[in-house]
Amino acid sequence: MNRAFVTGASGFIGAAVARRLVAEGVPTAVLLRPTSHPWRLGDSLPHLTVIEGSFHEPAGYEAALADFAPDTVFHLAWHGVGRSRRDDPEQVRVNVPGTIDLFLAAVRAGAKSFIAAGSQAEYGPSDRRIDEGHPTRPGTLYGAAKLATLMLLERLAAAHAVRLAWLRVFSVYGPQDDEGTLLGSLVPRLLAGERPAVTSGTQLWDYLHVDDAAAAFLAVARSAAAGVFNVGAGVAPPLRDSITLVRDLIDPALEIGFGEVPLGPGAVTRLEPDVSRLKAATGWSPRVLLADGLRSTIEWQRHRCGMEVAGNVVVDR
Repeated sequence: MNRAFVTGASGFIGAAVARRLVAEGVPTAVLLRPTSHPWRLGDSLPHLTVIEGSFHEPAGYEAALADFAPDTVFHLAWHGVGRSRRDDPEQVRVNVPGTIDLFLAAVRAGAKSFIAAGSQAEYGPSDRRIDEGHPTRPGTLYGAAKLATLMLLERLAAAHAVRLAWLRVFSVYGPQDDEGTLLGSLVPRLLAGERPAVTSGTQLWDYLHVDDAAAAFLAVARSAAAGVFNVGAGVAPPLRDSITLVRDLIDPALEIGFGEVPLGPGAVTRLEPDVSRLKAATGWSPRVLLADGLRSTIEWQRHRCGMEVAGNVVVDR
């Protein structure tokens, strides 16, 4: 990997990938919409080549992409990631053709590797540990659009002799997380002393720190790995344990309303990826312990909210 191009660089994982590329000295360009707010890029922004545009409008960025001439493309942009938009028809109308247009523009620019973010949503609900051979039965347009995009890219990558790696990301957390996620909303509420209502927490749930997720993308880029890879911690404790750990790191005296939110029909009760294929292909392995990652997430939220430390906390690792 000599030169990289990143879409979705203002997003949670995309920004972490771009920051890591800068830290490792890889010349990197990012695609940013004129209306985006790339605050997550922080001090890395001045070291990036910014190309303005949207991934589904190639006429706006193709010339600049060709001038930059990346050999590796990281595609993490996607419209409608929020839970409320998972069945929005824009999932199909924008994301699928937009990604194909981006891939073809990347080929014309000389890219030889295309590394894209898939999703655990491609599998649909499961009651067992999920490896890459697990049946794909997406329950949302979001998951179906991701899966359809993968199938199209596989044909195009073969035709153009481009290495394609599709990273199916499970649950990622950490500083700068979106407030629409469970941990992203739970932490500020507990910091404010509120009593959050949650499910019973019996779901088995894998959480991977965003720095480890970014490292997975770069590990794939630096290897010869191709195909589909699950990206997760590979460990799925009961969700109740993770929620309780967050509470204890903030203030063990705070109350949590376990069981006050019912699990809806079709709810995911086990989100547990097998990540052995990724480890074997790249040598990558998660490094951030859940307690340490949650601690850094809480401190980031505390600083963001301007709150004082809530008590003395000791965590047994």
